[in-house]
Amino acid sequence: MDHLVPAGLPAAGVDSPSVLSSLIRHPWHLLALLCLMQILCWTVAPALINVSPPNDVVEGFMWGREWVLLTYKHPQLPAWLLETSHLLTGSFRWPQYLVAQLTISATFVLVYLLARDMLGQRRALAAVLLMPSLYFFGWPTPQFNHDYAQMPFWAAICWLLWRAGRGGGPIWWLALGLVSGVGLYAKFSTGLLLLFGAIWLLSDTRARSRLATPWPWLGLAVFVAVAAPLAIELYRVDFLPLTYAAWRDQWVMAHRSRFYYIGVQTAGLCGFFLVLAISGLLRRSPPPQEPVGRGTLVYLLWMGLGPAILIMVASLFTGTGEAWGAPMYNLAGVVALAFLGHRLGAVEMRKLVICALICIIGISGAYAGIRWTKCNLRGRMDAVCWPAQKISDEAEAVWHAATPGRLDIVGGHNIVAPLAGLNAYDKPSIFTELNMQYAPWITKQRLRDHGILLVWPGRDVPPYLQAWLGKLPVKTVLFDWSLKAAPMAISFAAVPPGAPQLPSVIDSLAQPGN
Repeated sequence: MDHLVPAGLPAAGVDSPSVLSSLIRHPWHLLALLCLMQILCWTVAPALINVSPPNDVVEGFMWGREWVLLTYKHPQLPAWLLETSHLLTGSFRWPQYLVAQLTISATFVLVYLLARDMLGQRRALAAVLLMPSLYFFGWPTPQFNHDYAQMPFWAAICWLLWRAGRGGGPIWWLALGLVSGVGLYAKFSTGLLLLFGAIWLLSDTRARSRLATPWPWLGLAVFVAVAAPLAIELYRVDFLPLTYAAWRDQWVMAHRSRFYYIGVQTAGLCGFFLVLAISGLLRRSPPPQEPVGRGTLVYLLWMGLGPAILIMVASLFTGTGEAWGAPMYNLAGVVALAFLGHRLGAVEMRKLVICALICIIGISGAYAGIRWTKCNLRGRMDAVCWPAQKISDEAEAVWHAATPGRLDIVGGHNIVAPLAGLNAYDKPSIFTELNMQYAPWITKQRLRDHGILLVWPGRDVPPYLQAWLGKLPVKTVLFDWSLKAAPMAISFAAVPPGAPQLPSVIDSLAQPGN
């Protein structure tokens, strides 16, 4: 492990009275500042500009109010966090961005803890300072979804496994089991990291010797206990999330280049290598006198790069969503400092601090400017441009004009219908794609008793909704959403309980076991 002041770092650089040098001498203070800037910039910028939450966030909010273990797509820990943020704040405008940045900042801290154990405080801090230059820790983070909810779990698993495998006591194994189990509730792909961790545990002599003690097995028992409800629910829904993943892979293969995923990942790493070059860490220098141990390098390469490389190779044969690799680059900075850390001096450290702050402030500012310009000056519809509050207000007005009961269910277009229910005072449930397998909280009896509000863009009734409407009136409303583009038309139709066509339409819906 490195000393606090690495060899080659000028004493004058450390003793400098500047604020920056003072922060560098106190890694936890600088880490706290980095997290604060990340949270502040990436919460305020999208909250000020985005009129509507991103699509995945709207979906998460609507599913979160149902408190189910999983949907046909994923486990629902992210949706629970979103719903909790709303219950605590009463807002759909900004808490989701705060939740997203809290997970990112937690990832920063956990990566620091792992790197500190392996490389020492200063190199650990430098590794974290590289993280804002990675695409996945900036631009996409306002869309808080499963890819970003699992980030801190990946970092925590890597840290806990290293501590446990290097002779940690029972608390490390128990914590590893708990975090690994909960991580699956963020996204099933956490299992990929667990697989890599299990292989390392069996192949590393020192870590494998720990299997002779009871603690790894107690940790495994904790993991099984935590993950068991999710496994049972997965079986109960006939493994729909796995079917969805296969469908997504097929869609990507049909609509994207075979090298699309690799191209996106490579582009996302460009800023990282640029900051490495600017900081001076890529310059030529003599090899370190005390190189990082072989066991540490093997662990970092295996756990830090192994899953990312495997998915890149797999993407050549099966489609992969571009954001699915988001948590797989948590340790990129740690890997870089393991090889380049002997070049880290006072000047390089200052450059890393400046680059990190520029990345956070600059990219969040660019995000706000580009999003606002795209919606208002270019007139290009994006998910965050939809006037969510106005759509919800109109949805409730249409429903309550047609029937005295509360608005209990909304359905129709897969983007507009969730927006109609998002801010509605009645907090209706979303009938996802009008499919009871995808929305098991909607039953035939509930539809009979409460009816449904159908919502879709445009004036014409889509074919898949015609049987629902019969001769019911349709109200089309124009919504302003841009300074340049024309208003958008959105149509609403209330199908109240007792509508003549409702029984036949409900009976045609397929729901296993109903």
